[in-house]
Amino acid sequence: MNCRQCASSLTRPGDYCLVCGTRNCDTVVLDIERDHATLTFLFEEEVVGRSDVRTTPEPNDELTVVELRNFAGRIADDLQRKRPDEVYATGDREVIQAVRAQAHYDFYRVSGDDPVEAVLSRLGEPALDVVDLKPKEKLGGSHTTLIGERDGMKVIMLVAEHPNVKKVIPGPIDAGGSGSRTGVRAKATRADEHGNVRLLLRDGSSVQENRVVTTAGDREMGERVRDDLNDALASEGYQ
Repeated sequence: MNCRQCASSLTRPGDYCLVCGTRNCDTVVLDIERDHATLTFLFEEEVVGRSDVRTTPEPNDELTVVELRNFAGRIADDLQRKRPDEVYATGDREVIQAVRAQAHYDFYRVSGDDPVEAVLSRLGEPALDVVDLKPKEKLGGSHTTLIGERDGMKVIMLVAEHPNVKKVIPGPIDAGGSGSRTGVRAKATRADEHGNVRLLLRDGSSVQENRVVTTAGDREMGERVRDDLNDALASEGYQ
C-alpha cells in the first residue's frame, strides 16, 4: 500500500506516513481473545488492512504477567504505527486493559458478532462533540466529599477522562444502605432522554449518586457513552 498523499511505499497497510506525515488509517477495530487479536484498519469507512497478533498463554502466573504484557505491547505497537483518531475494542477485558495501559488511546466499546460492521454503522452517524478538558476540570457541584476516598476519586477521574463527558457532579452520600461487599464498586445507569447518566458509587453500605453530563443529545447516544463507561469501570475492576 502507498501513502494516499505522497505515494510513498508503506511497510504495512494503513501505516502513518513518516515521509509526509499523513494518516492513512483513521479508525482501528480490535477483536481480542486471550490468545489472539485481529486488528482491522479503516480509513473513511473503508477497510484498508488487517493484522493478526497471536500469543501462547503461560501456565505459570509469574510468566503469564510477562507474556500478557508482551502480547499487549505488540498490539499497542501496531496501533502506534497507524496513529488513528479512534479505537474500538471488543473481547477479553484483561487484554484490552493491558493494551490501554500501553497504547494511551481512548477505547470505545463495541459489541456484536461482527464488530467491524458494528463500527462502520456507528461511523455513519453524527459524531459526538469531544470535551477537551482535563478530568479534574470536569469535576463540579457543591458536594466535594466522595465515598471510597482515594479509590472513589479514581473512579470519578476514570469517568471524567471519557472524551464525551462534559461534567461529573458528585451527589450526597447515603450511608443507610445495605451491603456486605468491601471495596469501591461503580456503575453507570441507563441514560435519560438528554443522554446524561448517573454514576452509582458504592463502598460497603454507603451509596453515592453522581450526575454525569455528556455531549450526547438523546437516550440512544447516551447509552453508547454509558456502555463505554461501564466497560472502562469493569476493566479497572470496579464492577
